Amino acid sequence: MEVVKNLDIKRYMGKWYEIASFPSFFQPKKGENTSAFYTLNEDGTVHVLNETFVNGKKDAIEGTAYKADPKSDEAKLKVKFYIPPFLPIIPVTGDYWVLYIDDDYQYVLVGGPTTKYLWILCRQKHMDEEIYNMLEQKAKDLGYDVSKLHKTPQSDSTPEGEDVPKDKGFWWIKSLLGK
Repeated sequence: MEVVKNLDIKRYMGKWYEIASFPSFFQPKKGENTSAFYTLNEDGTVHVLNETFVNGKKDAIEGTAYKADPKSDEAKLKVKFYIPPFLPIIPVTGDYWVLYIDDDYQYVLVGGPTTKYLWILCRQKHMDEEIYNMLEQKAKDLGYDVSKLHKTPQSDSTPEGEDVPKDKGFWWIKSLLGK
């Protein structure tokens, strides 16, 4: 699968809002206002903070992203989370491939080596329908079944408690239980 080459990792840093994704066992099924915040570490790895709200309560999980092959110019990253987050003992690693990004680094299509996972992310909470349709078509052209895409609700106002995760560490437990 073709991916972005020469990704400017510094420009990629910051907050991204989840516009749509394929449902997966490791994300809460009723998550709203889901976002990811990326910060470049001194060693070149990326600190990852994924946040979502479920029934008004904030959930978060932190991890680290790094290039799968440091010598490659391809935007093929690995993301490592430790579970359970409140007592990190078991590493869980996944693929994070940047399949498409616009020139201004405002929206992105993220997947992996298979068509099992897919995310559409944006710097804003809402995305123009024309851009969404274009990203959806790019995913379809790459072999993704876009009928599985689920749009993530994003409210215009900032949910209460956005600065401090409320249920940090329990996201993965709840998702395993189907919540």
